[in-house]
Amino acid sequence: MTTRERCTIECPNGIKLDGSVFKPDKKNDNIGVVLVHPYSVLGGCQALMRGIARNLSDHGFPTLIFDMRGVGKSTGKASLTGFSEVNDVVSACKWLSTTLSLPRILLVGSSAGAPIAGSAVDQIEEVVGYVSLGYPFGLTASILFGRHHKAILQSPKPKLFVMGTRDGFTSVKQLENKLKSAAGRVETHLIEGASHFQMEGTAYDAEMANLITTFISSL
Repeated sequence: MTTRERCTIECPNGIKLDGSVFKPDKKNDNIGVVLVHPYSVLGGCQALMRGIARNLSDHGFPTLIFDMRGVGKSTGKASLTGFSEVNDVVSACKWLSTTLSLPRILLVGSSAGAPIAGSAVDQIEEVVGYVSLGYPFGLTASILFGRHHKAILQSPKPKLFVMGTRDGFTSVKQLENKLKSAAGRVETHLIEGASHFQMEGTAYDAEMANLITTFISSL
């Protein structure tokens, strides 16, 4: 059985992030998961990640979701490019690792949360792997998030990129071309017929959690 507890994550810069941690009755391994929600400016929030978090906890993995700065009850102001939010992700990972005594963290980002999480991966020693759900690599999205690409592509840590074949922001070819230059172990999983926003919907929560669980078992 999973229990959900509200929490407050205090960042070094004084910003306070509102979050929820989903705790399983029995931990599957000494690893926790931090989920980073989609673009704050367009309504992204921790509630969108709740279904995946609960599913992961049911699999035995403690999972943290949180509102980045300027969202919900979190203090501060959201940024357009997501670079300020990278610090929020670092603080969230450190909080989960320290609070639940978890030596390993898997970092997962959804939509615009993927480039933000990707920029944090190598800033956190405890992070042992990364999963992207619908990374916006396309040209239009790159105007905002293009400067995040380099960090995750150069990271030596294991990476899984999940995307729908009808994603409106990134084509399958764009994804493949980007990942040609990626360092370390890189995996992709394509969801046939799924669009970007469909994949963010609750209908795909269980499938996303299963993919993440399988990836964790390979770390």
